[in-house]
Amino acid sequence: MDGYNPRDWSTQPPYLAPEYKSTPLRSPTKPLIPLKQTLSELTGPVYGHDSVGELDADLTRNGRKGGEPQGERIIVTGRVLDENGKAVPDALVELWQCNAAGRYIHAADQHDAPLDPNFFGGGRCVSDAEGRYKFMTIKPGAYPWPNHHNAWRPAHIHFSLFGPSFLTRLVTQMYFPGDPLLALDPIFGATPASARDLLVSQFSIDVTQPGYALGYVFDIVLRGRNATPMES
Repeated sequence: MDGYNPRDWSTQPPYLAPEYKSTPLRSPTKPLIPLKQTLSELTGPVYGHDSVGELDADLTRNGRKGGEPQGERIIVTGRVLDENGKAVPDALVELWQCNAAGRYIHAADQHDAPLDPNFFGGGRCVSDAEGRYKFMTIKPGAYPWPNHHNAWRPAHIHFSLFGPSFLTRLVTQMYFPGDPLLALDPIFGATPASARDLLVSQFSIDVTQPGYALGYVFDIVLRGRNATPMES
């Protein structure tokens, strides 16, 4: 491909980050062995527009059971771009997050914070011809986690992007500007300092919906020197 830029591994989090306590348990201890991809790895289920519902991208409505979800409404939008800055259309973009109190709807989450019966915490959409995606959601709260004494995760949203097959999946996290917990978070800190800003969304008054929801922009670059850092 003309102008193809390989992934710049110096901007990506390492497999082993000692301050992030779970990585020593799951990071490779031997050199990785690349396996040649076959047709079964390069093709797979197709996620078309027909499989994405009308409310899938609106987390303030897709989990309602009779009322509004609690918390601050926000709009999260951006573009999915390739290494040359060109739009990537028809990418399945999924997100998941905790609620405004900092709790996930998951059996493993026993954080002493309330669940929100009107907030499911997950959504998906398909990028348009310009590579753009858009979600309406609730700003997630910070929450404690057992990595170290008095550890708190900053507010964040998980993103997953699928290409034409399951093996073309990329996962990352989006953070919010000005969060004081970012400097204390070993997951955010595991990303090389030169690339950390690529994980932080930007507030946008133009995206903000008057009287209703604040707007944030988070572009996702798949490869190249400006690639968004991905989870290993």
